[in-house]
Amino acid sequence: MIPKRNLGSRGPEITVVGLGSWAIGGPYEFGWGPVDDKQSIIAIGHAIESGVNWVDTAPVYGKGHSEEVVGRALEPYRTGEEVFVFTKCGRNYYGSTGKISSDLRPETIRWECEQSLKRLRVERIDLLQFHWPDRDTSTPIEESWATLGELIDEGKVRWGGLSNCDVSLLERCEAVRHVDSLQPPLNLINRAARNEVVPWCDGHGVGVIVYAPMASGLLTGTFDRARIEGLPGDDWRRRAANFNEPRLSQNLALVERLADIADKAQISLPALAVAWTLSIRGVTGAIVGARSPEQVDGWLPAARARLSPRTLEEIESAIDITGAGDERSIVAPLSARRD
Repeated sequence: MIPKRNLGSRGPEITVVGLGSWAIGGPYEFGWGPVDDKQSIIAIGHAIESGVNWVDTAPVYGKGHSEEVVGRALEPYRTGEEVFVFTKCGRNYYGSTGKISSDLRPETIRWECEQSLKRLRVERIDLLQFHWPDRDTSTPIEESWATLGELIDEGKVRWGGLSNCDVSLLERCEAVRHVDSLQPPLNLINRAARNEVVPWCDGHGVGVIVYAPMASGLLTGTFDRARIEGLPGDDWRRRAANFNEPRLSQNLALVERLADIADKAQISLPALAVAWTLSIRGVTGAIVGARSPEQVDGWLPAARARLSPRTLEEIESAIDITGAGDERSIVAPLSARRD
């Protein structure tokens, strides 16, 4: 059995790992290269049969394709009971140009919700999250959050959450209606969330599901310079700072030390990376991506892993020695923006 934790004070009981479906969206400007939909569906089914009880997706992943694949994969299951469906809104790609924008106007939130319901083939979304703060329409977040609350009251959404938001934005939303969850990035390279937003959530009954616990593949131990240089041209990681100098050398040095720590702890490096996020007080669960059953099996042991105090100390020492990563937020704060 995979351990479970309550998603905040009012949310469901979820497994400490959930399947993330960004990569299965396929090629687009923030894609991970070519995908095989049949393999993706098999991977999702394998995760659920192994005990995982939630899948996280978003309309922007593959510009709708990820939600469609998730919807097909979940047809054999009772959504909302056997498996929870988490998706997002606010990163929009519709319109004549197809350009992606950050838009949390009430009418846009409602439109996106309806489209997600259709693609996911469900009557209710279990958790609907704001993907990013509104950067393009000057909509106050209080107005956006009130709209999501209306969707909950109408029965189209079960719980509401935020993603990529700082404490100030959390406080503004909490003043309108309780925030059920927050989804921040958190991994051994980007450690900022553990310093401020996770403790705030822990103190306010807000669940936390972290994304990118394996730093988009860097912490799997399968990347070296040659593989990074050989990434497909449509893989967003070719342009990402952590996959390029000057950060890359530090990151690879950290991975080398973490691999030794994982060996001593008798755990795989991917499982160590995910288990580290789950060891942080206030973290409910971690979103872990997979495009094959083998990738699912690679991180499932993290759900039951318990890192010893000595292992955690060795990890912190490796971070200090290599200087890899950042304790500060790499998500641009928008808290001062009142519009």
